Amino acid sequence: MTTENTAATASSQAMRFWSLETCTKGIAWASLDVKEASLNKLSAEVLEEFRKMLDAFDTAPPKALVIQSGKASGFIAGADIEEFKSLDSAQKVQGLIARGWHLFNRFAKVPYPTLALIRGVCLGGGLELSLACRYRIAVDQPSTKLGLPEVMLGILPGWGGMKRLPELVGPQMALDMMLTGKTIDARRAKKAGLVDLAVAERVARLSAEKLVLSGQPKARATGIKALLNQPLFRPLVARMARKQAMAKARPENYPAPFAIIDTWEKADGDSLRDPSLLNGIVTTPTALNLVRVFFLQERLKGIGKAGRSTEKGHLHVVGAGTMGGDIAAWAALRGFQVTLQDQDLSRIAPAFARAHSLFARRIRDPYLLKQAKDRLQADPAGHGIRKASVVIEAIFENLEAKQALFRRLEAEAPRNTILATNTSSLKLEDIRECLREPERLVGIHFFNPVAQMPLVEVIHAQGTRENCLMAATGFVRDLDKLPLPVKSAPGFLVNAVLAPYMLAAMRKLDEGVSAASIDRAMTRFGMPMGPLELADTVGLDIALAAGSTIAQARGEDPSQTVPRCLKARVDAKQLGKKTGQGFYTWKEGKRMEAASGNSGASSGRDQEALALSLIAPLVTAAEELVRQGVVDDTDLADAGIIFGTGFAPFRGGPLHWWSSQHGGLGKAEEKSNAAAAATANAS
Repeated sequence: MTTENTAATASSQAMRFWSLETCTKGIAWASLDVKEASLNKLSAEVLEEFRKMLDAFDTAPPKALVIQSGKASGFIAGADIEEFKSLDSAQKVQGLIARGWHLFNRFAKVPYPTLALIRGVCLGGGLELSLACRYRIAVDQPSTKLGLPEVMLGILPGWGGMKRLPELVGPQMALDMMLTGKTIDARRAKKAGLVDLAVAERVARLSAEKLVLSGQPKARATGIKALLNQPLFRPLVARMARKQAMAKARPENYPAPFAIIDTWEKADGDSLRDPSLLNGIVTTPTALNLVRVFFLQERLKGIGKAGRSTEKGHLHVVGAGTMGGDIAAWAALRGFQVTLQDQDLSRIAPAFARAHSLFARRIRDPYLLKQAKDRLQADPAGHGIRKASVVIEAIFENLEAKQALFRRLEAEAPRNTILATNTSSLKLEDIRECLREPERLVGIHFFNPVAQMPLVEVIHAQGTRENCLMAATGFVRDLDKLPLPVKSAPGFLVNAVLAPYMLAAMRKLDEGVSAASIDRAMTRFGMPMGPLELADTVGLDIALAAGSTIAQARGEDPSQTVPRCLKARVDAKQLGKKTGQGFYTWKEGKRMEAASGNSGASSGRDQEALALSLIAPLVTAAEELVRQGVVDDTDLADAGIIFGTGFAPFRGGPLHWWSSQHGGLGKAEEKSNAAAAATANAS
């Protein structure tokens, strides 16, 4: 690039994060590259350098300014969440909001044209910075995602997003993006009016130069979109948005969505105009806990970093049932060459149908869609074993069958191939007894539905090779999943804590409490679905088999622990959602009325006591697993349970929540029983 010596160019030499060059056309190109981070983040230091750059441009303005990333990984991922840890007062929060709000408002008013050239992720504060530009161009590539996900952290987009996004795309789409945290790709952003152009990488620079010097007016919403942004119609839009938000979240649990609606409706998106709207969310336990969950997620991502491969390898999956087929489909979607093996093509065909449906939902480009389909191949004879970097067994839960399969896999697979089982309940030590090199075997345990559940347990046993474990966690990260290393034990972590939780719920049903009341108590608590609906969704036969296996491994007699309601339904072939009848009646995949039970907790206090009695066994089990070393510490246990079960994120994890509510861990079920007795006496 040919450059000119402007005052701004000279000032950039002292900057750590921003670099600045001015081409012969008079366009200044400002590139952000936070060297110590994998993604650019808008820390206080980054924003201060940006302010100094604007100061320099006040003295020697460029003909135009283009903001871009100096990283291949993306544009800007948002604010630096690490700085949130020090926000222990409303005044500090307001200071952080004011910093970005005033700076971006100043930037939006500069006299020269500005453009954001967006490659890769453009989230949170990164999108708010781009919204302050006159123009935006998104490079049309799979990694380009635009969104305002602050609500996922229990906060709001306070640097101008709540004002500028509705002005650009209309309040309905803007509120939907802000209330859900969803992201959109380059093409959808162009269609919505969020960006001016969606272009191929090869013409991105030329397009930016042409647009930023075009002199065309700044884009704004028109027609009905603009009309709904007017004060007269805002109450109507806000009322509809609140109704939709209430259907997904309770205000006392997740206040941020409702604060976003209020701020847009009553303060035109200005988060500083009414401090009470801001103070009502940022210092709440919800915001603190959701930030905690963010860092738990980052810790899981870091676990697989060392084992990641520079290029996607070949995955061979044995077993084309629901789990095996969906694992194969997800891997192909994420760029792996995949061969899927089962006894014959007729058993593989349903997995391919589900895979093609997944690809069609996730991939819009016809060429990329064809590539994904081509990466998934049917392989009844198992030829892919010999060239696979990872082999995953996903057949039915039978120890002898798995051992017979692994004898063959060990003989045919290359020595450096990861041998993995997707078992949900069998011990690794038992499966690997058949191997000449048992230390090669690891567990890679996915959860159903594979495409939606972010967690994958990576199981190791005594003597497991460290390099095999590292490669397995790296493989999971290459799939864009969260790896959680756990020691081989009955049920590992997630199923081991779910089993007593669901068992407690079924025993309540045996005692006469209705299924609807039980599940309502837990959804009110914040779980994504109740334990009985979950059991119906998993399949009651599978729940019974997994529970029996875990009980046997613990030295218990399953016949003495199986609830009557579960055994009766399995005996009657009422297996839940897949048969249309279980604890609930199901029609076309949707839950209808409960099959039986007509009593239960009615008052809010009764519901709280019921929820406490069901969560206590889960907490007790999690504590015990940490004590046994199945999972390394309480934070990782919380992370696994949140991302593996959907445990209410706003509570920060079961162990964290229990400790904060009850003055420490220990004796969870004893405390729960005491609380239930107190409630009964009071009523």
